[in-house]
Amino acid sequence: MKAVQMINIVKVYPNGIVANNGVNFEVEVGEIHSLVGENGAGKTTLMKILFGIEQPTQGEIRIFEKPVHISSPHDAIKLGIGMVHQHFMLVPSLTVAENIVLGMEPTKAWGTTIDMDRAVEMVNEVAEKYGLPVPAKEVVLDLPVGIKQRIEILKALIRGAKILILDEPTAVLTPQETEELFVALKNLAKKGMTIIFISHKLNEVKEISDRITVLRDGKTMGTYRVEDVTEEEISRLMVGRDVELVIDRPPAKPGRVVLQVKDLSYYREDGVRVLKGVSFSLRSGEILGVAGVEGNGQRELVEILTGLRFGATGSIVLNGEEVLGLTAYDLRRKKVAHIPEDRIEKGAAVKASIAENLISDRYYKRPFSGRLVLFPKKVIEFAKKAIKMFSIKTDSPLTEVGMLSGGNMQKVVVAREFTSGADLLVADQPTRGIDVGSTEFVRKKIIEVRDSGVAVLLVSADLQEILQLSDRIIVMYKGEIVGYFDKNEGLTEEDLGYYMLGVKRHDPDRVKEAALL
Repeated sequence: MKAVQMINIVKVYPNGIVANNGVNFEVEVGEIHSLVGENGAGKTTLMKILFGIEQPTQGEIRIFEKPVHISSPHDAIKLGIGMVHQHFMLVPSLTVAENIVLGMEPTKAWGTTIDMDRAVEMVNEVAEKYGLPVPAKEVVLDLPVGIKQRIEILKALIRGAKILILDEPTAVLTPQETEELFVALKNLAKKGMTIIFISHKLNEVKEISDRITVLRDGKTMGTYRVEDVTEEEISRLMVGRDVELVIDRPPAKPGRVVLQVKDLSYYREDGVRVLKGVSFSLRSGEILGVAGVEGNGQRELVEILTGLRFGATGSIVLNGEEVLGLTAYDLRRKKVAHIPEDRIEKGAAVKASIAENLISDRYYKRPFSGRLVLFPKKVIEFAKKAIKMFSIKTDSPLTEVGMLSGGNMQKVVVAREFTSGADLLVADQPTRGIDVGSTEFVRKKIIEVRDSGVAVLLVSADLQEILQLSDRIIVMYKGEIVGYFDKNEGLTEEDLGYYMLGVKRHDPDRVKEAALL
């Protein structure tokens, strides 16, 4: 029996962009079905249509072989469709149970107060039924990412979901947490749950799926049994060309010390110490990888290094000068470039054009402006060159960045930062949420920047990326560096995962001495 049938789905946005162009997508009851494609291929739009966030321009949807009209997420939930978004929709200050029953709270005393005991009972019942144990009474804020992922899944299951859409569910998980999630998903499928799995990690797609549907340019390229296609074939179907899944990285030729961080500590607004005496050095012409589960101090470290967070103690020396406490404005003028974790919130002005974004850190300089005026021709000339050099798919440098796909938006940010003449590049999750083709491009550019003599600090939750690109690696856990590797030959994702989870750690004095070069 078919759980989902989306027949000849067309979605045309008011601006004329065709996101889905006659897409056909079918999922059997009880299967794990992966949906893959480049950014802008139409995956997100298709799933938004299935969950009622968007309405199709034309086409038909059938759920359990019955025609339906899904006008809102409320309709989708009533039909047994649940969606777990890439960015968790949790209230950090509430308990696990409060988050899971939010909007359907059991009450007592004639409906005037929440029956917390019953809420905990409900959560424990559904957790036991589906083999997804969670600490029902604990506050969500400081729970591990893997547990937060389970909470999101339980939120859907407790509302009666029979079809579960998972959007990039492993993006921030360790290999060990990913393995636990996959065991849970396979158990759910055995119980008759239908799972739609969206991911850019093709090795995981191969591992977890029964079948795979590939989208490209808003069209269905085909549906395949997982054993019948290789990762390389999937990549080719997605992108339309061969993709290098393993990037060639020549040996580094490190030079002088560009960045030296000593005893960096930081207390969060709620009094929790999130950085605990972090020390390391970084040289020109090398990439230092920072691995760690999200929420272990990486974000605070990056924001302090790039002038977006203040109040830290310790020392940050850049090119021989103490820079702790300087603003982002000052640090940019001291040749620091920054690819931020969130391209929409911090990386780009989505309502501004590609050209405006590309010169946003240099508009006041020659050749883009004189004393009082901007030179539009020079701006457009530069933008056209950058668009060509960084393979940004667009009809015009005047296109709003917000109209681009995620991968092309990321390329705009990368183009601006890589052409800024930086001595230090802080790259925070540079390929998160982008497809294999764009990922290949960005990773190659990071190697090129390194080879040109730039010092690169690479922060990534993608351990494949850390291992492929880094010349040295540090691992962060609960605000400390618990692991330091000056070479990564023979090092595996599983090895790093143990340090990321705090199961293993190196001697703190040895780490500090080694990481400071």
